[in-house]
Amino acid sequence: MRGLPARRIASTALCAALLVAAAGPAAVAGPAREHTRVASRAPLPDADPRLAQVKSLSDLGGVLTPVTDLLHSVLKADNGQLPADEATKLGTAVKDAIAKVTPTAPTTPVTPAPADVIGDALAALQKAIDELIKAVTSGDAAQVTTAVTHSVTSLVNTVAATLLDGKLPAPSLPNLPSLPTPGLSS
Repeated sequence: MRGLPARRIASTALCAALLVAAAGPAAVAGPAREHTRVASRAPLPDADPRLAQVKSLSDLGGVLTPVTDLLHSVLKADNGQLPADEATKLGTAVKDAIAKVTPTAPTTPVTPAPADVIGDALAALQKAIDELIKAVTSGDAAQVTTAVTHSVTSLVNTVAATLLDGKLPAPSLPNLPSLPTPGLSS
């Protein structure tokens, strides 16, 4: 019987050692992880301009999707014609997206007023979409073709305005070709 308590003590000590070995690194790492989390909560230097850039890209994405959904539906439709309710639904989605990102005008007039490149591009895009909605319910496929071309051009102009006026970094693609002149084909 004397050996039995020694075995119990030895097995208890072994279990305790295994628990300490398993839990030890986690117990030590806990405070270090918390220290890392606290240190990572500090904002990056120059974060505000980067946040503005990210917001302008996010806004652009919010406009691109409904416009491309509308264009996709028109281009897949028979003779580019959509039922009035579908055209209205898709057009309203575009209008809502544009309204969410349209910069608000200052309450006090500024003289001389600086050019609102993004606002102007969004207004032109909305006008092109309005023309497209009229064309896709007109019954005239020729009107649709012209309206789609204007809508795509206006969407590209909105992207370019966002890239320029959004203070985004210049593209750094090494073999970026020069852009073609709109309306001219080779």
